[in-house]
Amino acid sequence: MIRVVSRINDWRKLRRSGEFEHRSLGFVPTMGNLHAGHLSLIERCCAENELSVISIFVNPTQFDQQTDLEAYPRTLHDDLRMAEEAGVDYVLDPAFSELYPDEYRYKVTESPLSREFCGAHRPGHFDGVLTVVLKLLLLVRPTRTYMGEKDYQQFLLIRDMVEAFFLETEIIPCPIVRDTDGLALSSRNRNLSPEERKLASQFPALLKSPGTAKETAERLRKAGFEVDYVEDFDGRRLAAVRIGQTRLIDNIDVP
Repeated sequence: MIRVVSRINDWRKLRRSGEFEHRSLGFVPTMGNLHAGHLSLIERCCAENELSVISIFVNPTQFDQQTDLEAYPRTLHDDLRMAEEAGVDYVLDPAFSELYPDEYRYKVTESPLSREFCGAHRPGHFDGVLTVVLKLLLLVRPTRTYMGEKDYQQFLLIRDMVEAFFLETEIIPCPIVRDTDGLALSSRNRNLSPEERKLASQFPALLKSPGTAKETAERLRKAGFEVDYVEDFDGRRLAAVRIGQTRLIDNIDVP
């Protein structure tokens, strides 16, 4: 039966208990509102480790706009049901005061990658991401941590942070899960109107179309997207676009 832990001191006592001794522990950090993309990470986590834990925490420090934070869907009851059905052993569900007793006085800052791509359009975003993930990794101390490749820049930053700070966890990248029309699954997809959702379905197809990153960006604009960036990096074509108030990101392999 799944166990939900909300107090950090309770989790630390539990983590020191004999239950975790000599057993592999898999971890999936999430902000909740679980969908099939999250479940692909969770199911792999459960299959490859003797024990599993996910976190559900909508992290305020990584939102650059208050309206985006307020609009982020919170579905804890459904999340817990889905996690239990997937076989998760533990869920960390802390309040902000539990995870940030310093009220975000201390933070992790990386340069230069965190200032490019998404970081150039969302000031402070990756400081918040890296800070909360470092806190969670220090608390959970997992054998393996599972990250989706949709947030590819985030994956690279977390992977390199783990190496830089000598954390003893293996970062496992997991493939993007897509809807039937090719759109990468995201909690923010729920914010799209039917008309916006129809336009969004063109995003991955246009991203895969032949040509340079600059040509791809122009095709996206002509289709009706507001383009933050389209850039080639680390063997991937990374892109972020906006439809109304909703921001979407994606990436594909490039030769």
